[in-house]
Amino acid sequence: MTKRRPAILVLEDGRTFHGEAYGSVGETFGEAVFNTGMTGYQETLTDPSYHRQVVVQTAPHIGNTGVNDSDDESGRIWVAGYVVRDPARVGSNWRATGGLEERLSAEGVVGVSGVDTRALTRHLRERGAMRVGISSVETDPRALLARVRQAPEMVGADLSTEVTTAQPYVVAASGEHRFTVAALDLGIKRNVPRRLAARGVTTHVLPAGSTVDDLLATGADAVFLSPGPGDPATADGPVALAREVLRREVPLFGICFGSQILGRALGFGTYKLGYGHRGINQPVLDRVTGKVEVTSHNHGFAVAWPGRGQDPGAVEVPGARHGAVVPDAVIETEFGGVQVSHVCLNDNVVEGLRAKDVPAFTVQYHPEAAAGPHDADYLFDRFAELIEGRTHSEGRTHA
Repeated sequence: MTKRRPAILVLEDGRTFHGEAYGSVGETFGEAVFNTGMTGYQETLTDPSYHRQVVVQTAPHIGNTGVNDSDDESGRIWVAGYVVRDPARVGSNWRATGGLEERLSAEGVVGVSGVDTRALTRHLRERGAMRVGISSVETDPRALLARVRQAPEMVGADLSTEVTTAQPYVVAASGEHRFTVAALDLGIKRNVPRRLAARGVTTHVLPAGSTVDDLLATGADAVFLSPGPGDPATADGPVALAREVLRREVPLFGICFGSQILGRALGFGTYKLGYGHRGINQPVLDRVTGKVEVTSHNHGFAVAWPGRGQDPGAVEVPGARHGAVVPDAVIETEFGGVQVSHVCLNDNVVEGLRAKDVPAFTVQYHPEAAAGPHDADYLFDRFAELIEGRTHSEGRTHA
C-alpha cells in the first residue's frame, strides 16, 4: 500500500492534529464544525450550507459506500475541507460509481485522515466552532496557525450569493399539478423541490438577488426561503423580500437559513451557536402535535427569542433537559402574533416559528434530509395545506 503524504490540522487556538492527506494535496481554511451523521456523507459534502466550512465526521469509518451520480444535493462539493478518522479503502455499494477520495481529489477538496476525530470533536464542543487550516504542503504548525488567524470568520459572512443559482430553473410537479411555489435559492438542496414535486407542486427556483415581483411573476401561490450558508444578520436583501411577502400575505415557508431570514423579517434577532447543530439524530418537539421528531440539522446560527436571558435562543420546555418555562407566549410583531412551534430538546434552541395572523411558518432543521430520518417530511404536507387553505379562501382553483 502506498504511503500517504503527511498532513496537519491547526485550529485557531493553536490545537494541532497530525494525520495523512486525504483527497486533494494542498492547503485550505474555513470554520471547523462537526457532523454526527453515521450516513449521508455525500449529501453533506454537496450541501451548499457547508460552504466555507471544514467538516469533521464523528463517525469513524467514512467512504464505505463510495459515491454515486444520484445523491448529490447540488452540482458540486461545497465543503472547504474534510476530516475523517478511518477512510474506507474500497467503496462497496451497488449504486456506487466511484470512490470518495477520488471524488474529493477531482474537485480539489483538501482533507486529512487518521485524525483522532473524537478528541477534535470534544475540543470543538468545549471551545466552540472556530477557524481551522488543513495542509499537506506545510510542515510547520506555527506557520499554518498564522494563516488560520488571517482567514475570515463566519460571523459577518454574506455567502448566499456565492452559492445561489445563476439562472432561474423549474422543477415540475410529479403527476397532477396542484400549486406553484417560487423558491428563493440561498443555497437550496435538490431534495427540496423533489419533496414538493411529490405533492403536486411545481417549483420555480430563483437567484438570491431576485425581487418579490420576480418571484410572484412565476404565478406563485406561495414562496419558499431555502437553506444556505453564512450569517443571517448580513442577509438584508432576502429579509426585505420576506417582509414584502408577509405584507402581501402570500403563504411563506422557510427552512434553516430561510427560517432565520423569516425570523428577522418578523422582527427577531439571530445569534451564533457555540458549536451548532449538525447531524441526523437531533430530537425536536413539534409543539403543534406534541410529537418528538428525530431530525437532521445543519445550522450554526439561530433565531433569538425575546426574554430568554443569557442564551437568547433558548425556549425552556417542561420535562426538557434544562427546562421550566412554557413557551406559550405570543410575541406581537408588525405582522401579528408569532409563537415558537418547534424546540430542540438537547438545548431548547428555537427550531421553528409559526405566525398566527399571516400564512407563514419556519423550521430550523431539514425535513428534506435525503440521508437522514424522515420524521419531519410532513412539513411539506403542512406547507401544501397552508397553500390550499389560502387559495380556497381566495376562491382560486388549480388544474
